[in-house]
Amino acid sequence: MVQRRLPRPSELRPLLRPAPFVRDADARRLRRAASIADLRTIARRRTPRAVFDYVDGAADGELSLHRARRAFARVEFTPSVLRDVSEVDTGREILGRRASLPFAFAPTGFTRMMHHTGEPAVASVAQRFDIPYTLSTMGTTTIEDVAVAAPQARRWFQLYLWRDRAPAKDLVQRAAAAGYDTLMLTVDTPVGGARLRDVRNGLTIPPALSLRTFLDGARHPHWWFNLLTTEPLNFASLDATYGSVEEMINRVFDPALTMDDVAWLRDTWPGKLVIKGIQSVDDAVRVVDAGADAVLLSNHGGRQLDRAPVPLDLVEPTVQAVGDRAEILIDTGVTHGADILAAVALGARAALIGRAYLYGLMAGGRLGVEKAVTILAAEIVRTLQLIGVNSVDELRPSHVRLRPNE
Repeated sequence: MVQRRLPRPSELRPLLRPAPFVRDADARRLRRAASIADLRTIARRRTPRAVFDYVDGAADGELSLHRARRAFARVEFTPSVLRDVSEVDTGREILGRRASLPFAFAPTGFTRMMHHTGEPAVASVAQRFDIPYTLSTMGTTTIEDVAVAAPQARRWFQLYLWRDRAPAKDLVQRAAAAGYDTLMLTVDTPVGGARLRDVRNGLTIPPALSLRTFLDGARHPHWWFNLLTTEPLNFASLDATYGSVEEMINRVFDPALTMDDVAWLRDTWPGKLVIKGIQSVDDAVRVVDAGADAVLLSNHGGRQLDRAPVPLDLVEPTVQAVGDRAEILIDTGVTHGADILAAVALGARAALIGRAYLYGLMAGGRLGVEKAVTILAAEIVRTLQLIGVNSVDELRPSHVRLRPNE
């Protein structure tokens, strides 16, 4: 028989510990986020549907994106126990310079649409955490302004080539003059992918005030207030800035891009050259033969060709074919620190993340991006310790395998 009694006040006092009040609204919103998925949930509540879907969506049936994520779900680590993992090193040399973590921020277009602080906020977080940041040709902040916002950050510039090569040459020269050390040429965009969520939402660049967007805006007044009270939302490097993303790509970008353009950039650009959007081993070998310092295995986050190859599946055969002539990078579907470590174990030099930090940006601006990096960093440390590895550089294919499709 259980004997019951009333608790003494002294016994209740240790239990009554309300969480301290956090004055900053973004910090309050973010403090319970424990994963990138949590940041995605907050972002969905904080931004208009068309804006969230622009980030979250992919092309056609979104099969490429889902398959990329399922590939990471197939990862199985092989842990080694009884090892001292009280200290681990998360650093990684990426294209000749050591970063504090084995990933970089991928280029994302129209970043100020997700949050008014945009690219400068993201670049400043990259500077704080000592990881590379890639500014997109379709960014909403100039090359020079990003350099001012994050003067100590390692800055890369992503380039699309359009029909008139003169503007591209100007951007390359400006990037070099502003201290960007790596140029990333995207080659998987001869035409725009069919991003059906954007079509259904009626998304245009810049966003238009239709009845539908007005009603949606009534539920997200902070977003519209920030949009209307800051600098006009435009591409910083493009003149043809109206219409859907697919229309702009088809109007401006060059579908006649060839290996000659890779050779031209290799002769023009003095720094490291990365070719982004490689989806076959043969193409990886071709661009390395043409002088690329790194190959970025990517299907553009599933936003171009649906039913595209899964980048993670290409890592091992590409590493075997290229050898030590170039570094292998990977993106698409990376939402957890363990995803990054799995890619590195299979032979990738590092991963690039896009949606993961954009969810953080939408959820809480600069603090949200910091939260995304903090979450991924903690996952990387914990996974290394649980595998029984003391550093990212120690990872080998023996630490991981891909389970059969289930």
